[in-house]
Amino acid sequence: MTSGASTPKGERRRAALIEAAAELLVEGGFDAIRHRAVAERAGLPLASTTYYFDSLDDLISAAAEHHGRAELAKGHAQLDDLPTEHRRIDSVVELVLDQLLGEDPGYEAVLLRYERLVATGRRPYLRPLMRALGAELRELLTEIFARSGLVIERDRLEELIALVDGAVVNALIEVDPDPRAVARARLARALSKLGS
Repeated sequence: MTSGASTPKGERRRAALIEAAAELLVEGGFDAIRHRAVAERAGLPLASTTYYFDSLDDLISAAAEHHGRAELAKGHAQLDDLPTEHRRIDSVVELVLDQLLGEDPGYEAVLLRYERLVATGRRPYLRPLMRALGAELRELLTEIFARSGLVIERDRLEELIALVDGAVVNALIEVDPDPRAVARARLARALSKLGS
């Protein structure tokens, strides 16, 4: 980042570019983030993307972090409003799916989310960020379970995440119009077994 970004105007412009890139990321995946598209979305000159970011990878990293942190912030806000009490399995399932699949349950939104997650494997520069965000997500999920009266060990949490991911990917392969419903049914069954 250049020194011009340390001025208030520079910080606003850099933030606008990151926000625009994050929107493009959600709408079309990593390939949607291009210098021209980001600048146009932000309403800034094309040269601003190279002025405030060392490379396209740098801009993509900033967008992915911005989006990931925004999702975690929503999850923590949801957690802050969550009293500690025993919850019905269906309530816990929805809380968990909100964190793993996002707010939009639509087929296209879920498909784009999983395409982004898989595509990070082709971007080694994103791996440290994705590991850090993943660790924070797991802490959030552990606390959601705890506040819902369920103690989930780390290995079991990983199994539940894998169960949801597998259910969603299979639903996407089969072009099931409601992958969240498929994941909901599988996760509810798995959590029911925990309580018995």
